[in-house]
Amino acid sequence: MTGSGMTGTGPPGLSLAAAEGAASSRAAARPLGARARNVRRARTAGLNAFGVIIALITLFPIFWMISTAFKPSQEIYSLTPHLVPAHPTWSNFSQVISGRVSGGIGGVWLFFRNSLAVALLSVVIASLLALLASVAVARFRFRFRTSFLIMLLIVQMIPGQALIIALFLDFRSLNLLGNLAGLVIVYAAQALPVTIWMLRNFVATVPRELEEAAAIDGASGTRIFWRILFPLVAPGLVATSIFAFITAYNEFIVALTFLGQAHSDYTLPIYVQYFFGRGGAQWGPIMAASTMYTIPVVIFFLIVRRRLVGGLVAGAVKG
Repeated sequence: MTGSGMTGTGPPGLSLAAAEGAASSRAAARPLGARARNVRRARTAGLNAFGVIIALITLFPIFWMISTAFKPSQEIYSLTPHLVPAHPTWSNFSQVISGRVSGGIGGVWLFFRNSLAVALLSVVIASLLALLASVAVARFRFRFRTSFLIMLLIVQMIPGQALIIALFLDFRSLNLLGNLAGLVIVYAAQALPVTIWMLRNFVATVPRELEEAAAIDGASGTRIFWRILFPLVAPGLVATSIFAFITAYNEFIVALTFLGQAHSDYTLPIYVQYFFGRGGAQWGPIMAASTMYTIPVVIFFLIVRRRLVGGLVAGAVKG
């Protein structure tokens, strides 16, 4: 009985020493904890400041483009630059919209329509073909499957300029020069390698059990594809479509080479070149055209932004 009591309570001196040691440990831990919190706060503030600096550096060219678009020529060529136009004007935009610089071919809306049609058709064709190819690569096992994936990466490494002469000769024999159909085929083909590679990861994240359960319930292969697989891969399709849209919308060299003298089929990047003359560049109209040029991309991004984040994250789960 006495032994059990001594075991439960312990010597009074030992208990007092342990309490004093614990108190001193807590007292020593308080400065360390406060110091760690200060370090974390300083690190967070530093990272936030660094992010703000990067954002300002990234957004400043866009701000300068928009600001210059509203400046008259006197302010553009002034030796004292101004961030904000002192006398805003719409003359640069009116000169771009009127199309006088194109020599009567048409206004900016003609070139805008051509660029938008080519970009949207390229996105639709590239997305459809890439979706079918990515399903085949991710779901089926066949010979040279790995070689096919490696070939996609190798093809993407080849500069597009190195293929222009060969493509020009092939498309001339097919009578696809001087019209927008040839551009759509080239742009869709250029976007296919990366689009297939990216969509393959999205398809691989969809569990096979969903398709097997639908097949057991009697669903056909076509219905499984459109009702089960396609809705789950749609966010990834949106992410890849943005890449295809921007690639087709901004392309200049192929459009200039393939369209030749078909001025009525020129796209917006070619139209901007009209403002670079022998006497110099008309920076006011160039910045105004560039500002109008970016609007469709921003609108396209705002339309698909809800699915974009999910698409970017979904493809990083399983390869």
